[in-house]
Amino acid sequence: MIGRLRGTLAEKNPPQILLDVGGVGYELEVPMSTFYNLPATGQPVTLHTHLAVREDGHFLYGFGAEEERVAFRQLLKISGIGARTALAVLSGLSVNELAQVVASQEPGRLTKVPGIGKKTAERLLLELRDKLPKALPAAHAHAASAAAGAQGDIANALLALGYNDKEAQAALKQLPADIGVSDGIRAALKLLSKV
Repeated sequence: MIGRLRGTLAEKNPPQILLDVGGVGYELEVPMSTFYNLPATGQPVTLHTHLAVREDGHFLYGFGAEEERVAFRQLLKISGIGARTALAVLSGLSVNELAQVVASQEPGRLTKVPGIGKKTAERLLLELRDKLPKALPAAHAHAASAAAGAQGDIANALLALGYNDKEAQAALKQLPADIGVSDGIRAALKLLSKV
């Protein structure tokens, strides 16, 4: 398996690039997140790679960061998700954004990615919920801090609506830790209206 390539960037034709490694030109497909961070042609570059062997050929995918490759491989493990769809997801969302979407279970953000419908988005969220945090602990920590930020935003909204700190904290304790801000405010208001 080819795990990493270091060479000179010979051509850039999104989403494909040509990397010259010791006189051998490797064609790689890269997500747009990697593509935008590539140097100018003729410059050296190192990419983490994933080699896919299929009946119709060998396909090489390149990633600027190890986290992107890990997320790509997690996406490929989901039934019905191919390399094109996985690249589209990583082109539309950074790894940290994907981790946040999975942590907050927001299908709406995924449906904005071309080729991802509502059912596919829901399946991706379900399948990645347990796998992505284990595969990407740093991204999960970032998503957890975003979730903590969401809790603060929900509390501030409740205080602005006239609830006291004790009521806001009591409502927050009953909410899922990874709930989004708007859903959290709605759920907290329902809980507080029952009191």
